[in-house]
Amino acid sequence: MAKSDDSEIKVTKKKVSKKKVSKKTAVGKPAVTKKAVTKKKTASKKKVSKKAVVSKTITSEQRYQMVQEAAYHLAEKSGFDSSYDLDNWLAAEAQIKAKLAKEKISVA
Repeated sequence: MAKSDDSEIKVTKKKVSKKKVSKKTAVGKPAVTKKAVTKKKTASKKKVSKKAVVSKTITSEQRYQMVQEAAYHLAEKSGFDSSYDLDNWLAAEAQIKAKLAKEKISVA
């Protein structure tokens, strides 16, 4: 009969560290090892002012055409009743003036 051994078996684990191994060539000289090349990313920073002011200007003729078109659309809504021509023109001028002021466009 086989004797059972009650002794404990201890298993130990060795910590294994990886070492850099260089290959040797046939002549006995160590081979050249390649190093990882990291590229530095350089972001090109452009200096831009936060408040870039762009002056927009239109001619008085362009403004006149804008008012003319707006007055036409107002007249179209009223069925082209000629009794509202002046009212439509003045309302169109007010609309265009507000639009130009909102978009900071000046008339030259």
